[in-house]
Amino acid sequence: MSVPGRKEIQPGSRVAIVQKQDQRSGKLTEGVVQTLLTKSPTHPHGIKVRLETGEVGRVQQLLE
Repeated sequence: MSVPGRKEIQPGSRVAIVQKQDQRSGKLTEGVVQTLLTKSPTHPHGIKVRLETGEVGRVQQLLE
């Protein structure tokens, strides 16, 4: 499964991210996107976002 591109993610999207400290374990954190931090259209490890809770990580999947 590939990670979503920048055009698929908007503020308000519900996503699962992996935070920097969880990269080894792969633990995902769910939340709602507040801000997109990556400017490029794609990134091999996922688009970096800030959630409404203030957590920062790379989007691994979009949730409904």
